[in-house]
Amino acid sequence: METIIPPTSSGSSTCTPMKNGKVLEGSNIMKLMNSDHKDGKLYMKELQPAVALVLPSQGTNPDSEVLNEFTNGKQEKVIKIVFKEVLTHILLNMAAGLKRDPIVILRIDGEDLVEFTNSPSYEAEIASIFSHIASPENSFRHHVIEALGKLTVEQGIPPISDSWVINNIVEPALLSQGGSGWDKSIPDQEKFLEEFKKVALSIAHRLKEQPVIVAHSENIFDGSGVNRLLSNKFELEKTLNSALENLPKDRNGKLSMEYLRVALDTLSPCAGLPPLGAIEEMDKVIGEVFKVINVDDGKVVKEDEFKIILTDILGSIMLQLEGNPISVYSDSVVHEPLDSSSTETS
Repeated sequence: METIIPPTSSGSSTCTPMKNGKVLEGSNIMKLMNSDHKDGKLYMKELQPAVALVLPSQGTNPDSEVLNEFTNGKQEKVIKIVFKEVLTHILLNMAAGLKRDPIVILRIDGEDLVEFTNSPSYEAEIASIFSHIASPENSFRHHVIEALGKLTVEQGIPPISDSWVINNIVEPALLSQGGSGWDKSIPDQEKFLEEFKKVALSIAHRLKEQPVIVAHSENIFDGSGVNRLLSNKFELEKTLNSALENLPKDRNGKLSMEYLRVALDTLSPCAGLPPLGAIEEMDKVIGEVFKVINVDDGKVVKEDEFKIILTDILGSIMLQLEGNPISVYSDSVVHEPLDSSSTETS
C-alpha cells in the first residue's frame, strides 16, 4: 500500500506518483477561468470538468447538486463571476474540513494483503473474526464476504461496501475460487481459514492489476479540544456568547434548559467535538453526562447560570473522553471521473 502525500505549500511533493495516475494540478480550472467568451458566461459542458476536479463523483457524471449550486438548478450557463464566487466558497470549505480532519490517500495494490495473509498473526485474527460471525444459517460464501468486511485498509483490503470494489475485485475473486460447496453451510474453522486465504490472495492479485485509491481519515476524540477551550477564558466566553446568541429567551431574558443540547451542538466545533447525532459513541457519552448533571429540561434560568451549566457539561465530557477516548475511522474509495484525455500532461 502506497501513501500518496499531497504537495507541500511550496508546491513540491515527496510522494511517489501513482501508477497510471492522473495529474490534477488545477490547470483545467485556470484554463476554464481564463477562457474568453463573448457573453462572459461559462457553459455547462465547461463547468463539469471543474466541478469534477473539486468534488470527484461516483462514476462519470459530476455531482448534480454542485452544478445546481452554480446554475440555480435550471440555467444552462452561468456568469463567470458567480462561478468564481461559488467555487471559492467550496474550496474554502474543503480546506477548512481538511484542516480539521486530514485525509490520507492510500493506494491499495495487494502488497499489504499478501503480507498479512503470510504473517504469523493471520490465523489468530481470522479465527477471531470467524468465532464472531460463524452461523449455521449462512452460507460459506456469506461468511467469506462478512469476514472481508471486518478487515481494514491496514491489512490491505479496500472498503467492500463500495459497489465498484465488490463488482470488480471481490466477486471475480470469489468466482475464481468458489466451488460447489460455497453455497452450503459453513465448514469448520480450519477449512474456513484455508479457503479464506485463497480468496484473499486472489483479491491481492486483482488489486495488483487494478489498484484501488482510498481516502482514509481517522479522528480521536480525547477531550483535548474541550480542554483547550476551557483553558482559554476569553475564547470560552466568546464561544458561549455566540452559542447563546440565537437561542430564544423569555420576557425576562431567561433561557430554557431544553436548549442546552442546541447550545452544545453550536459550540461543538470550537471544542473539537463532532455534531450531535454524527457519532453514536459520542452521543452516548453526552447522554450520560446530561443524566449525571440531572438537567431539568423544563426549567428556565438566567443567562449566566445557563453558561455555568454548559461549561460544567463541557468539563464532564472532557473527563469522560480523557478516560475513554473515542476513535473514529473512515475509508472511502476515490473514483476518478475524468477520462485520460482531459488530464494528460505533456
